[in-house]
Amino acid sequence: MLPNPNSTLKRRIDTTSCLCPFLVCLCFVPRGYGDGHHGPAGTPPRNQSRPPEGETEVHHRPKRGWIWNQFFVLEEHIGPDAQYVGKLHSNSDKGDGSVRYILTGEGAGTIFIIDEVTGDIHATKSLDRERKTHYVLHAQAIDRNTEKPLEPESEFIIKVQDINDNAPKFPDGPFVASVPEMSEVGTSVFQVTATDADDPTYGNSARVVYSILHGQPYFSVDPKTGIIRTALANMDREAREHYAVVIQAKDMAGQVGGLSGSTTVNITLTDVNDNPPRFPQKNYQLYVPESAQVGKPVGKIRANDEDLGVNAEIKYSIINAEGASVFSIATDRDTREGIISLKKPLNFEKKKAYTLHIEGVNTHLDPRFAYLGPFKDTATLKITVGDVDEPPIFSMDYYIMDVYENAPIGTEVGAVTARDPDSTNSAIRYFIDHSGDGDKYFSIDAHSGVIATTQSLDREETPWLNVTVIASEVDNPSLLSHVPVTVQVLDVNDNPPEISADGEVIVCESSRPGQVIQTISAVDKDDFANGLRFSFSMPSNMPVNPNFTLKDNEDNTASIVARRRRFSRTSQELYQLPVVVADGGEPALSSTGTLTLRVCSCGRSGMMRTCQSSAFLSSAGLSTGALIAILLCVAILLAIVVLFIALRKGKKEPLIISEEDVRENVVTYDDEGGGEEDTEAFDILALRNPSAAEELKFRRDVRPEALGRTAIPPPALTPPLVLDSADVQAFLARRLAEADGDTSVPPYDSLQTYAYEGEGSPTGSVSSLGSAGTHSEQDYSYLDDWGPEFQKLAELYGEVQSEAPLV
Repeated sequence: MLPNPNSTLKRRIDTTSCLCPFLVCLCFVPRGYGDGHHGPAGTPPRNQSRPPEGETEVHHRPKRGWIWNQFFVLEEHIGPDAQYVGKLHSNSDKGDGSVRYILTGEGAGTIFIIDEVTGDIHATKSLDRERKTHYVLHAQAIDRNTEKPLEPESEFIIKVQDINDNAPKFPDGPFVASVPEMSEVGTSVFQVTATDADDPTYGNSARVVYSILHGQPYFSVDPKTGIIRTALANMDREAREHYAVVIQAKDMAGQVGGLSGSTTVNITLTDVNDNPPRFPQKNYQLYVPESAQVGKPVGKIRANDEDLGVNAEIKYSIINAEGASVFSIATDRDTREGIISLKKPLNFEKKKAYTLHIEGVNTHLDPRFAYLGPFKDTATLKITVGDVDEPPIFSMDYYIMDVYENAPIGTEVGAVTARDPDSTNSAIRYFIDHSGDGDKYFSIDAHSGVIATTQSLDREETPWLNVTVIASEVDNPSLLSHVPVTVQVLDVNDNPPEISADGEVIVCESSRPGQVIQTISAVDKDDFANGLRFSFSMPSNMPVNPNFTLKDNEDNTASIVARRRRFSRTSQELYQLPVVVADGGEPALSSTGTLTLRVCSCGRSGMMRTCQSSAFLSSAGLSTGALIAILLCVAILLAIVVLFIALRKGKKEPLIISEEDVRENVVTYDDEGGGEEDTEAFDILALRNPSAAEELKFRRDVRPEALGRTAIPPPALTPPLVLDSADVQAFLARRLAEADGDTSVPPYDSLQTYAYEGEGSPTGSVSSLGSAGTHSEQDYSYLDDWGPEFQKLAELYGEVQSEAPLV
């Protein structure tokens, strides 16, 4: 009886009684401190309470409790009665039926039942350990009268005891395995593993032993590990390839009464190269007509190999020189046949039979089985050449002939020859294939094969001609042979040379005497043999050209050389230069060509040979029509601009906006002159000749409304006038009086400035206005080398020098 935790246990010694029904012992012993029947010394047994530390143990009326070991129940009980498990009993039970036993927990009331009076426990159902190994239950003793517990609730376990009720199984079977043929004895093939659901910790129910039921004597199995091994040496795949091996697994360590299970392992022997190739026959015969085409198959042969895959691959070869020189053999990988092809044409008249020694060799050898060799075989093939009526054969594969151009019609070019290769030696006829263009230039004699011209030939038009000659047998015209004939037309000197000039020849305005203007060359339609050497000259029947001359460079080129200094586009832009060019052929031919020379302004380096306008148009890529359209648009735009400016000037407001706005104003004009060439910025004639300027009395600071809009041309340069100081003084005084008395001007001061260069300086005047008539003897040709910045100045001084009279 479990002690009450609020009471003090009193150690008692009583007689121990045990109940052992059917392998289960239920023992009742007196409980108290110091009892150590089921635990180590000093450790309180299960379901026993201890007083808290520090408290004094008080002795009360002792109570009795129970203790038991684990209960065991056999699985798979099939008897008609419930299986007895064990008995519960409390010391408080006096046998008068006042104690009621209660059982709760897993399976209580369904699987396990208890007699409330006696405490006997029975299992009402058959149990399976593989489903559930143990059950946890709770037991309690209650007073029937008071329904109060006599003992605290206690927990115990009922374990299901295993029996050998499960046979071994192979969950993944059947199995497939392979092993190479000819393997040694003991070669591992496959490992099988069986499982047993019984308890491996109890008895031998789950201890499995393997054995082979079917498959001996070829294979064996390890009893403990289940590894299958080869048991017979030199197993040949070609003799037997597949084996079905049955493996048994038996529990109870293989003892009698154990349960067993089996599975099948399908074992396949894989191939190794242990069989050499073999020709079914040693001698073969083959008929091949002499008309067989080179490179085409003429027959095939095959050797047998009992192996598979790469182990059965065979390479064929012709091992004798006689056959290898005319025939070749290759292996067809799909059919493993030797394909025999022709390397050279066959000729029945020369050789009527051939003998070939053919060898077949395995390409993948296994050194482990070299002792089974040699892995090759040979066979003899006799080839008989069949006689066929063949077409004619030309003496050459192609012909090359030549003939001079302009040769008379009927000139013989050459001849072709063909023969009948057969023993009949039939006569041959020739004709030209009319599908080409050569038949209109040539004809052929049907019996002799002589080719002749049918019209005059021109090498410059067609230097090479191709014709095809056909030969046929008289006895069998259907057999034809073709041969190409190439005819080269030889050259004669029948074309004069011509000047080769790309466009116009450009002459720089700054050219000097002896300067090379351009190098020219010539072209000749004739062959180099007649037209390679050219000579250049000026026409002998024409006067000497004062501007240019021609220099033969003796390298098939000539140079145009300037004979005078400087050219002017304004005076003459184009020049014509006739040139005579002759070849060195037999007979010598010549022609006269006229070159056009254009005068243009060149750049600094003098290497430019195109005019600026031409260069602009060439770089822009504009046509004449496009240029005209652009110029027309520019002219219209200029007209619009001029009209706009004129309208703006016509609407210009006067200097005095209103009459009331009368005040002094200073009007400043800052007009920069254009240099010595500017004759319009300031009229200097008024200072040079005051009397001639009386007519020009308009003011520059007011609008000249009374004057007309007729433009006055600028006066020409005149020699300087010699004025004395009195004339200028009178002119200035008169101008001052006119300004003071002019009522048409605004009533405020106007500043007018007049300047006059004095006279009498011993060094003379520094102005260039009076030096227009003098000429310098200095040579300004060095200005051409100063660059484009001084090009205009060089041209001005160059024109002055060219216009100056020679002294």
